[in-house]
Amino acid sequence: SGGLHMYNSKSLKENKEVKAGQIIRIEQEQLTRHLDKVVRGTVEETLNALLDAEADRLCQASRYERTEKRQDTRAGHYKRNLDTKVGPVQLQIPKLRTLTFETAIIERYKRRESSVEEALIEMYLAGVSVRRVEDITEALWGTRVSPGTVSNLNKKVYERIEKWLNAPIEGEYSYIYLDGIWLKRCWAGEVKNVSVLVAIGVDQDGYRHVLGVREGAKEDKESWTGFLRHLKKRGLKGVRLFVSDKCLGLVESLADFYPTAKWQRCVVHFYRNVFTAVPKGRVKEVAAMLKAIHAQEDRQAAEEKITSVVKKLKGMKLANAAKIVEEGAKETLSYYDFPSQHWRSLRTNNPLERLMREIRRRTRVVGAFPDGRSALMLVAARLRHISATRWGTRRYLNMARLTENIEGMA
Repeated sequence: SGGLHMYNSKSLKENKEVKAGQIIRIEQEQLTRHLDKVVRGTVEETLNALLDAEADRLCQASRYERTEKRQDTRAGHYKRNLDTKVGPVQLQIPKLRTLTFETAIIERYKRRESSVEEALIEMYLAGVSVRRVEDITEALWGTRVSPGTVSNLNKKVYERIEKWLNAPIEGEYSYIYLDGIWLKRCWAGEVKNVSVLVAIGVDQDGYRHVLGVREGAKEDKESWTGFLRHLKKRGLKGVRLFVSDKCLGLVESLADFYPTAKWQRCVVHFYRNVFTAVPKGRVKEVAAMLKAIHAQEDRQAAEEKITSVVKKLKGMKLANAAKIVEEGAKETLSYYDFPSQHWRSLRTNNPLERLMREIRRRTRVVGAFPDGRSALMLVAARLRHISATRWGTRRYLNMARLTENIEGMA
């Protein structure tokens, strides 16, 4: 693979291979092997920062810095356009007084699993090992970038993600999905758990958006209260239904901030709770009974089916399972109050569960995070990246159905 090959003028003179004033050539034949869609600004800023850092290294001094070690000075820059999958970006190619950059940057990117933000955060998390930082940057850009350069770039990425996390929430979101994920962090030499809470919503046009990502000490009432207050403060409104598991303290917190919104308990999580009280050999049979509840044509029929299932479970000597169904099954029927075309998408927390699986895949390689903020930043970077892909640009639900349903009930 090609890379950023630099030929130092001093060594070339000593070898008598070229004369003074030879050209330094940048050949980035593989700027990145697996670059996925990222926001154009991130790509442009990152590339230009790398070019500036390389110019500083060659000059042995930063721009306008006066030092005895300085080997060359800047002579402005020239612009060069680069076409990428996310659109054209403009490179600011530095010019030096005695040496010149001649670029041969590749014309197009190749696919990569993570965004530039994630790559830089991964460098930061692995920053305790200089060799690891160098390996990652060489794999991405074909050259070894100093840990100091990575740290400076990473600060800018963190600022951008922080701004995204705290941006005002505009418009109304009828359906909100909530969930949390447990990650490991190092604390005083010990590995402990840290939770990251996530909220996605469906807007009035039927598109999905990542609305919030926040660190929580644990998935308890205090953490959920702080998260919901954060969403409310940023402008979350118009919520008609929350979909989630029955997390500790979550349901109570919902009533404090959105008292008119309904709550749908995730059907899949509910089934799992029931199965904990069912012998392994009878799980398949009980699963079919539970699915029958949510296959009814309306809420009344579903409630009648619950009564039937409870009676049957008691007859099967599964008293604990019968108690779980009797006490919690009605919490899984809120979706019946919404358009039937939306039922499949509202019964479970699956839309968010899929994102959580992707987050686990991306965070598994890190192991234990040095702190909660690092965990939050990597999760946010992944979700920010996903939201810019087809996941967030494809209409998820036809919300005209909801409007018709509301008008019919009026």
